[in-house]
Amino acid sequence: MFTGIVEELGEVVRVTETGGDSALVAVRGPLVTTDARHGDSIAVNGVCLTVVDVGGGVFTADVMGETLRRSALGALRPGAPVNLERAAALNSRLGGHIVQGHVDGVGEVLSREPAEQWETVRFRLPAGLARYVVEKGSITVDGVSLTVAGVGPDWFAVGLIPTTLKLTTLGARAVGDPVNLEVDVLAKYVERLLGDRLAGGGDGPTGGGSPGGDPDRPGDGGAR
Repeated sequence: MFTGIVEELGEVVRVTETGGDSALVAVRGPLVTTDARHGDSIAVNGVCLTVVDVGGGVFTADVMGETLRRSALGALRPGAPVNLERAAALNSRLGGHIVQGHVDGVGEVLSREPAEQWETVRFRLPAGLARYVVEKGSITVDGVSLTVAGVGPDWFAVGLIPTTLKLTTLGARAVGDPVNLEVDVLAKYVERLLGDRLAGGGDGPTGGGSPGGDPDRPGDGGAR
């Protein structure tokens, strides 16, 4: 699990095809590799990757075909900057929001509107994800936890502060560039739970109750 607070702007060192539709990616990240070990998780532009080797400030990770197809990692080339974040530690503050590192789809930069101290960026939103995005809600763009400033049927907008523009890849993204998107997983859980509840007529772990339970306490099952 991650928080969407980018720790370091890394750089792709090499991309090696490993046969079929998979690849081995090497990324330079002096900060995130200080305590990285084989098997650790590091988010690269919002995609959770597993470290297979590390040394000299560079880590390598396998990228399978599913990841290449469902994210923008397939377009990475040596020299490309990437947002890096190590897995969250449970004893630290949750600075952003809960991020799984499981990309839901690829969006596209539609427009950029610079202001004096910040910038509004609008992104194309895949149709299947639109229902999970709400104004003032959270969304992850290339691994960066952002607050939705505006939303439409097929787009959403965010405001980027100078720190985000300077220390992440979002500062250099041009109109037309692809970006990895991950919606708030809590919204997907709520949708699933409500869907199951409606389909089942209200029965389930939180519904109904049973004989012997308190009728005023939803889900009270009586004997434990």
